[in-house]
Amino acid sequence: MFDDKLTLAGTRSARASLAGNGEEAADTLTHSTVMMIDDDPITLEVIQAFLAEAGYRKTVPLSQPAQALQLIRHEQPDVVLLDLLMPGVSGFDILQAMSSDAELRYVPVIMLTAASDAETKLRALELGATDFLAKPVDPSELTLRLRNTLAFKAYRDRLAHYDSLTELPNRRAFIERLRSLLQQETPAPQRMAVLHIDLDRFKEINDTLGYGVGDTLLKAVTERLRAVLRSIEKLHGSGAGGRSVLSRFGGDEFIVLTPDLANSPMPEMLARHVATALAAPIIIGEHDLYVSASIGIAISPDDGVDVITLLKNADVAMHAAKQLGGNGFMFYSSELNIRSLERLTLEHGLRQAVSGAQLRLHYQPQVEIASGRIVGFEALMRWQHPELGLLMPGRFIPIAEAAGLIGELGEWALFEACSQLKAWELAGFRDLVVSVNAAAPQLQQAHFPETIDRALKSAGVLPGNLMLEITESMLISEGDQSVAVLDRVKDMGVGLSLDDFGTGYSSFSHLKRLRIDEIKIDRSFVADMDTSLESTAIVAAILSLATGLGLKVVAEGVETEDQLANLAARSCQNFQGYYFSHPLPADQISGLLALRANRK
Repeated sequence: MFDDKLTLAGTRSARASLAGNGEEAADTLTHSTVMMIDDDPITLEVIQAFLAEAGYRKTVPLSQPAQALQLIRHEQPDVVLLDLLMPGVSGFDILQAMSSDAELRYVPVIMLTAASDAETKLRALELGATDFLAKPVDPSELTLRLRNTLAFKAYRDRLAHYDSLTELPNRRAFIERLRSLLQQETPAPQRMAVLHIDLDRFKEINDTLGYGVGDTLLKAVTERLRAVLRSIEKLHGSGAGGRSVLSRFGGDEFIVLTPDLANSPMPEMLARHVATALAAPIIIGEHDLYVSASIGIAISPDDGVDVITLLKNADVAMHAAKQLGGNGFMFYSSELNIRSLERLTLEHGLRQAVSGAQLRLHYQPQVEIASGRIVGFEALMRWQHPELGLLMPGRFIPIAEAAGLIGELGEWALFEACSQLKAWELAGFRDLVVSVNAAAPQLQQAHFPETIDRALKSAGVLPGNLMLEITESMLISEGDQSVAVLDRVKDMGVGLSLDDFGTGYSSFSHLKRLRIDEIKIDRSFVADMDTSLESTAIVAAILSLATGLGLKVVAEGVETEDQLANLAARSCQNFQGYYFSHPLPADQISGLLALRANRK
């Protein structure tokens, strides 16, 4: 079976278990390394005979206490039997040195002593002794105390190296295993792969259905990943580097290590098997849950020869797979690393963009086709980066979403748009409507309507002059809570516009559930009207539907006179696009508004 039983990392017994020897926990005790330190060779022989009779196969006797620390570091024992009263270097000296050493301080030490006074025992306990054995040593007591000490150490090490929910090796255990393999001396660098598996949209399941369901889902995913590795190793066997290791790295992240690519299936095959295994629904109670994963793959030595570099590059590849929509895998490349560094740089700068007054709103006019008048604007965010210049939303909005900054940016946009709306009103343009895009996380905030209300009141504009743009995909992902929030927004008098209409999955159901004021025909249909009968028919159907429901319509992406003429022939009300104007900063809008006034 693949190796997910990592124990006692840092000891010889640990390394045997990490290599996948398949020993059960009960046998681990008798496979432990027991070191005995006593200046009397006869005592050492007697104790060694006791231990051999009890089944302990690995014992390390030492009659030269001055060499104790050096040998402990070399052998890395699971427990030390230490004589207390020895000439030259005493048991106290060795205990004190071990307690001061970060590598040795947690090695259990059972003191061998003929002293029975409380002061001696107290001092030994203060220095880190685990237990005491009276001399002469009784075989039954030796076996019992040694068993109890090793059992407790095994329990402690399991807590330190295993994830309690999935019972998989944790981050610490995985890193120790990976470091051990990378440091092995071999004639040629060992090729191994690290797969970083991150579940897609797990947080939404956790937040919606609760942590109990989330935990059950993680355990079910664990079993499917285990089954994948078992089936692959059954077909292809284990490599010379040992069995594959599956670890839970934390949260909804898993890591797989394939130690020897020469005799193991290619990582791409493993990634595809994982995707297939997760495709079937996971049934938890009354819920049929569908999960997928984004997988990043890094291969040593090409993508790193040390733990930090290899894990970092697998993480970079995983994020690249997630940015492509998830449910897929990516191999690491230097190009991905460059993009990752750029993303981190932009994320850092984005955190300062609001307070540093670097964000801008550009406004694209929405024009009434019949009269040619400007009836409103869509507010579109820009970032005036101090070094990179003016950045479009596609460059930084996905980063803001991933970094949890989209709510802050969206709130800034609301206040800025309302402030600009008031400025136009004071200039004499009182009936304009400004559309502001809402982000999915904002619709999950119960206080979002209050945020809108504060933005309106701080600027002194009426709710009817603000339009909130939402998308169909946003409604699908955010569910009933977003509908409840939008109902409250609508009750305030703010308009609702359904963006990219016709490209989602359930447009008609949304029109029924939501109190929509306006729909926007997606630019993809407008662009194809001149050449595609299908697109023309879709546009005509949308316009007919809107008329029947009493909804306003804005056609997006109008770039040619022919497109505008086609829309006018089908009684479309409003349009926006480059044919009339690109999005412009507020200080360049005055001329367009004057044109609007002259056409009244």
